[in-house]
Amino acid sequence: MPVGCRGKPALKKHRMNHPLSSFAGRLRAEIARPPAAPSLPPFPELALELFALQFQHNAAYRRICEARGVTPSGVFHWTQIPAVPAAAFKELELTSLAPEERTAVFHSSGTTGQTPGRHFHGAESLALYEASLWSGFESNVTEDSGAGLGASRLLILSPPPAQVPHSSLVHMFETVRRKRGGASLPARPPEYFGNTTAAGVWTLDFEAIVEALSEKPDGASSPPWLLLGTAFSFVHLVDHLAEKNRQFVLPAGSRVMETGGYKNRSRTMPKSQLHALLTDWLGVPPENILCEYGMSELSSQAYDTPGAHSARLFHFPPWARVQIVSPETGREVGVGETGLVRVVDLANVFSVAAVQTEDLALRHPDGFSLMGRAPLAEPRGCSLLTI
Repeated sequence: MPVGCRGKPALKKHRMNHPLSSFAGRLRAEIARPPAAPSLPPFPELALELFALQFQHNAAYRRICEARGVTPSGVFHWTQIPAVPAAAFKELELTSLAPEERTAVFHSSGTTGQTPGRHFHGAESLALYEASLWSGFESNVTEDSGAGLGASRLLILSPPPAQVPHSSLVHMFETVRRKRGGASLPARPPEYFGNTTAAGVWTLDFEAIVEALSEKPDGASSPPWLLLGTAFSFVHLVDHLAEKNRQFVLPAGSRVMETGGYKNRSRTMPKSQLHALLTDWLGVPPENILCEYGMSELSSQAYDTPGAHSARLFHFPPWARVQIVSPETGREVGVGETGLVRVVDLANVFSVAAVQTEDLALRHPDGFSLMGRAPLAEPRGCSLLTI
């Protein structure tokens, strides 16, 4: 299948990585191209090309491959590309960027005391990351919604970027805010409704949220809301609304995008229960509540969309592929079986494209459904930061 389908300073060519810069530029152009007009080779060819480049320019990754006895000359299909465990980002500098080129770093989130994973970025990799995330967001959250979400009010249940500069999720939210052209509540900018404590824990300003949701803008009709946040932020929000008995019916077309899990939290619930509560307390219909799956070690995200038998299944964009693999053998499991999520993300040009996660999923013929974290895996996810 063809691949077509976060202002910034001028992009600089890397002194030692011109081939990677060229690949990144080609992929950015392809992501921006209409899906019906692909110009790059199919995904399998691009994945092998990128593997060869990363083997050459990423010293830490090359050592891993050589320890496994794998070199580009012996890899003939993208499924053979050695995947790096997400935990390796904690111990190794899995990047082709020189230290002076690293203008940003995203940290994986987890429980207190854990060493975070580090995904280094420069100007070019951030530009590609933002192109990838915006394309996926636009296609899955706003496109064909019939909701006029380009003019929607934006409510973000996280701290602003200045408080959490190493959060890839908040960088994503800020990119969405910026790409939407500053669409906002009348006479004020889009707002973040979260803060951080001295210990780095995320909190929510419930009074400000309720005040914002209660506002009645001038005009005959109210624009829809677009609410973005972690799953646990939404749990705390609906708990607060229930405690205060504040029920809303948001304007037609309003949408909710939630992400993250519940590991090691005192209150957890199935997605279906959370979504039902969001419908009850915010008046957003179930079909307008979407889930996103991403991680700091990746540059592309998956979204859940309707699948067979009305199931909600996750899909990555065309420039990323997923396998559900057995933790024992590393081989892809059969349809209907459970395994670990492995992603080959072409947008990870300057780090490692093939990443082995510790997330369990059920393989379906047309996507995958998440089942939680693997046993003994470290809890992680932005929801862990939220109280």
